[in-house]
Amino acid sequence: MIATEIDLTRVLCRVADLEGGCREFRLGAGDWPLRGFVVEVSDGVRAYVNRCAHLAYPLNYMPHQFLSHDGSMIQCYVHGAIFEKTTGFCVGGPCSGLSLIALPVRIVSGYVLLAGEADPDELAARYA
Repeated sequence: MIATEIDLTRVLCRVADLEGGCREFRLGAGDWPLRGFVVEVSDGVRAYVNRCAHLAYPLNYMPHQFLSHDGSMIQCYVHGAIFEKTTGFCVGGPCSGLSLIALPVRIVSGYVLLAGEADPDELAARYA
C-alpha cells in the first residue's frame, strides 16, 4: 500500500478528534488565521467559518464548544441561534433563514483537510 502524502498546511483536525462532536481550528499564518470548526455528521464531516450569521461574532465561548446540549445542532452561545449541522442553515434565533459559511473539506488518511480549491489565506482575509 502506498502512503498518501498529506499537506500539513491544510489539516484542520484528525477525524478521531471529533468523536461525535466538534473541533475548532485555526489555519494560516499571521495574526488573523482562518478560524473555523469541523463537525461530525452522519455521512462524514462538515466545516464552517467560526462566525455567526447574525452579527459575525464567534459562535463559541469555550474551545470546541459549538453544539447544543443534546449535540444535535450547532448553537451560537452569544445570541442563541440554532443551526443544522449538515447544512449550517439557521432554524431558530435572530438569524433565521441565514446560513453559516461552509468550507470545502475532504478526508485523507484519517485527517480532515481544507479541500484543494480553497485558499486559506484568502478565506482568512475575507472572514477575519
